[in-house]
Amino acid sequence: MIKKDKWAWGWVPPLYFAEGLPNVIIASVSVIMYKQLGINNTDITLYTGLLYLPWVLKPIWSPVVDLKSTKRNWFLVMQLLIAVMFLAVGLTVPTQMFFVTTLACFWVAAFASATNDIASDGYYMIGLSEKKQSFFVGIRSTFYRLAMVTGSGLIVVLAGYLEEMYGDNTKAWSYTMIITGLLMLLLTVINFFTTPKFESSLEIETEKPKAFLEVFTSFFKKPNIAVALAFILTYRLGESQLAKVAQLFMLDDLSEGGLAISTENVGIIYGVVGLITLSAGGILGGILISRDGLKKWMLPMMLSLNVPNVLYAIMAVTQTKSLVFVVATVAFEQFGYGFGFAAFLMYLIYIAEGASKTSHYAIATGFMALGAMLPGMISGAVQNWLGYDGFFIWVVISALPAFLLLKYLQYPPDFGKKSSTAND
Repeated sequence: MIKKDKWAWGWVPPLYFAEGLPNVIIASVSVIMYKQLGINNTDITLYTGLLYLPWVLKPIWSPVVDLKSTKRNWFLVMQLLIAVMFLAVGLTVPTQMFFVTTLACFWVAAFASATNDIASDGYYMIGLSEKKQSFFVGIRSTFYRLAMVTGSGLIVVLAGYLEEMYGDNTKAWSYTMIITGLLMLLLTVINFFTTPKFESSLEIETEKPKAFLEVFTSFFKKPNIAVALAFILTYRLGESQLAKVAQLFMLDDLSEGGLAISTENVGIIYGVVGLITLSAGGILGGILISRDGLKKWMLPMMLSLNVPNVLYAIMAVTQTKSLVFVVATVAFEQFGYGFGFAAFLMYLIYIAEGASKTSHYAIATGFMALGAMLPGMISGAVQNWLGYDGFFIWVVISALPAFLLLKYLQYPPDFGKKSSTAND
């Protein structure tokens, strides 16, 4: 029989890398791709924002993942489908109707990715004890974000390099997406061999819900759920707007209020500097929560997520030409995101506690996605209205509601804290 916590260092990193990569390709790299293929900012943020809808709606079909087959089977099939869709994007970029056809492929990939999230998160909660969940939340968050940095960093560097090589953005992005599809296929193979078959070895079927309706009603009957959902919706209110526009800001011409940084350099900044600082922030966040519990670190982690946004406002107001300042800002922001997101993930795990935790976690993350999708969709229009300088000032202000809700949250102060008597 395979016990909980078995081989966790072997399967948690690649599983969450495979969860993060499609997310960043669909939600972030597509933004850069469409920018370099001539689509305007308003259309980019609107239509790529809509691609986040499957993450919002995933609670509707999350009980199916509980009721049918195993979590492992679900995420392996979904990862394979995502790989096929990315290959299809690469093949359709050179066509005349590329905007429609690639969006269609991204839509299919988005639904598959949202389902992959449900299954992967459920597998994580099944395969690890609570103390290991709190310890690995930093590792999990780090590899998820490493995947995002790989997408918004290294894959963008590749695209920029190919743009320079061919002098043709269409060809460059076609090849880039084909390579991305092959990378996703490789991750699927790795996860096939590294993930143990927990569900066939452990008696976990008793936690499966009896009916779809029971899943939803039991979630919304949780204590203090209204405040919890408001907090989830606003936790990333500023960051979700910044995430859509930050790289557009770096790529745009000086005459448009941007910094006129090349595609390749933007990729290097996120792919090298972001990689290092994100890793440090995510791992440190998980370790500190595991040591002290969630309560002690919630406020510092919220601050770390939002304070770096002030530096983006300074860059926009000054239109700095200092690459050192740009790199330092990204480093601070990526560290802050890795550190701050660890608290958010742990709070979502707390909300999902109890029966049907896989579906309840999916519902909680669906609200998280809604809190990212709606601000992201309008971020391009807000930027066009306020300019980059006014936009980033607005992003800083947008962080305030979550801080106002913080004192009304109810959760055990030591939630996530490793037992002093437990063995590692």
